[in-house]
Amino acid sequence: MRISSLLPSVVAACLSTVATAQVVPYEQGYEILHAGARYATFKAPLLGNQGAAVTVNSLPDDWYHVQLTWNQLAPIQQDDLNVDFAFNFDPDFDWVPHLTPIESTIVAQHAFRSPAIIASNGGRTVAIVPDLDLVGQSLAHPWYMDYDAVRGHAWIGMSWNLLPGHIIWVKAPGQTFAPGPVELSFFVKAYIDSSTPHNPWQEASKFLWKRWARPAIDAGQPHTNAMHKYVDTAYDWAFRRWEKQVWMDGGDVGAARFLVDFSESPTSGLPPVTARDPKIWNQAWYCSLRSAGGIMRMSQRNNDPDLYLRAKKTKNLALAAPTHDGIFPSVLFPMGTDQNDTFILNQSRWTNSDRSPDELGITRDYYHVLDASNTALWMIRWYRELEQDDALLDYATDYADWLLPKQFADGFFPAWLHPVTLDHAPVLCDSPETARSASFLIELADLTGDGAYLTAGLDALDAVLAGPAAEGRWEDFETYWSDNFFGTATNIGVKFTRNNLFKQNTLSIFWTAEACLAAYRATKDEAYLNWGIRTLDELSMSQQVWRPPYMGVPTVGGFGVMNADGEWNDARQSLFAELFMDYYVETGEPTYFERGVAALKISFAMMYTPMNPETKVQWEAAHPTLGPMDYGFTMENYGHWGLTGFQGEGIGFFSIFDWGCGSASEAYARITDHYGHVYIDRARNRAFGIDSIDVQPQGKGWLLTDLANTPRKIRVVDDVGPDRILWLDGTLVVQ
Repeated sequence: MRISSLLPSVVAACLSTVATAQVVPYEQGYEILHAGARYATFKAPLLGNQGAAVTVNSLPDDWYHVQLTWNQLAPIQQDDLNVDFAFNFDPDFDWVPHLTPIESTIVAQHAFRSPAIIASNGGRTVAIVPDLDLVGQSLAHPWYMDYDAVRGHAWIGMSWNLLPGHIIWVKAPGQTFAPGPVELSFFVKAYIDSSTPHNPWQEASKFLWKRWARPAIDAGQPHTNAMHKYVDTAYDWAFRRWEKQVWMDGGDVGAARFLVDFSESPTSGLPPVTARDPKIWNQAWYCSLRSAGGIMRMSQRNNDPDLYLRAKKTKNLALAAPTHDGIFPSVLFPMGTDQNDTFILNQSRWTNSDRSPDELGITRDYYHVLDASNTALWMIRWYRELEQDDALLDYATDYADWLLPKQFADGFFPAWLHPVTLDHAPVLCDSPETARSASFLIELADLTGDGAYLTAGLDALDAVLAGPAAEGRWEDFETYWSDNFFGTATNIGVKFTRNNLFKQNTLSIFWTAEACLAAYRATKDEAYLNWGIRTLDELSMSQQVWRPPYMGVPTVGGFGVMNADGEWNDARQSLFAELFMDYYVETGEPTYFERGVAALKISFAMMYTPMNPETKVQWEAAHPTLGPMDYGFTMENYGHWGLTGFQGEGIGFFSIFDWGCGSASEAYARITDHYGHVYIDRARNRAFGIDSIDVQPQGKGWLLTDLANTPRKIRVVDDVGPDRILWLDGTLVVQ
């Protein structure tokens, strides 16, 4: 059954109906009310024997700020200081940003990217947000959140913690409060959510963005550099200064090597930190074809024959992957060299990603449908936008014709296939990985006009929306088979009871939101747009809205990975950036475009370069041998292991071109091709600066101010007029 027959087709239904809410005294504490009904209660805790002074202030849009303060005259040893919220309904929806699967486990402040506790029942919704203006101000009193869905209680508080594994935090004893003021504050909203489908993240995500991210961006975060300089640095690093380490040439084919580490620097003088076989990936994470699309765009923009040749070789390598009845492998181990020190393709070994359930006998020899669909999707995007190479379309179409008969009756596609028989393995057979195949088939249908592809793609998306999306079951290969195996033995397809949540990964959410947008554009069925908005708002709750004082690098706009891991500024943010801008075009919600710009800019923040002075200091603290030869070296994320600081903590040791500077450069090239350096939406009387350009209305036009202080050519994209190439030197008025 098509999803449109299940849901009303009203875009306006995505807006919540909000009535008057209150936070008022009640017995020994306070009650949170909406329309006179009690949604939750809480009590102010004691610090030692002292009660808190409580101040409640109403804010716009029915949010309330609750401030609890104490003023201690003597030191107090108290392991835990928290506000305990008790819900007055049995939630049928629960959300916290990180799993706390057993008593004493907590959401440590390290996981406060867009922190909130959300619970609802039948549309009755409570959202609680810690006051980020206070979080992290004292290293002696780290903040935390916790949620017990079984008991219907939530907590915001302060406690020391330990990190015994990867990555679940546990409360620890030893906290002492010195004499003086102590403050514990939060924001809360109670309301009726009348969205169809139910969208419990919308109010919290908008509040978090407007209160913290927008002012931070206005103040110049995460940076005000002209991004083409980062792209130039990335390509100069990979293809010149580190060419022998990064670029793998095979004559007519070639691509960037999967991974290099700091010890491989031409000037390090160090022995290798790790021993690994060189390899090239075209997978859902590391996709050399995607990165090559950016190289091709920049070669065309700058008339650079070297970049053009590298892009063509990488495309040729993707097309060289041998097909097995239509499916094809995702990883190449280059082998053999000729007199020119190039690898010999026909002596090399093709295989697949090793991020697979080995414990179930599913090895890297198994084909992964997700990876093939992702690569085929980038093939048709290349064909549509960069060059009409029939080999790309033919390869992708052959794969699609093979894929269609593999679709299950319920609409899903299998995950892993046996390397010989192509029988599907009984793992993730109803997972949101199917959304990537849906996007591929829907976009291929748009390109070819073949209705069979569209039907299969919509059936696949409908299955994802009715199952994983509705349930919050965002499980994919990375959720369990990357480097975080927590829950693998017990919780695949099973919620963690205490939180009433699955282990969740942001890639799955992104694939689904992107497929919803493709389906809406193909069908104009607003039910797909409504589901897409809901899914995008869920994804927004993993975006970083602030710069914590305990982070040694810029963070605003970046993304985390999952609700059981520690990464900030993860490389996936460059994939997510344009999707938010695309949703702005369809909805007119300006925070979406702002989120996209911030995600694009932060994609370069982990690069080792003088353009990132704070990050550069952290790189050199962690790896003192780094120097100018290494500018461009980019770690895929920050704080992966739950540790951050100002002495190099949180900095990794490796760089992946296709999941770092190469993928960020591709996003910059693609987004500026589509939206320019400045995007003007005349129909809505709005304009956005994308590449460190402030845009303000002036008369009947717009005043552009270069925040990067970098005179340069810019492209202005106008939704109703022709694109313009202009010279920006300081300021410029555009009519």
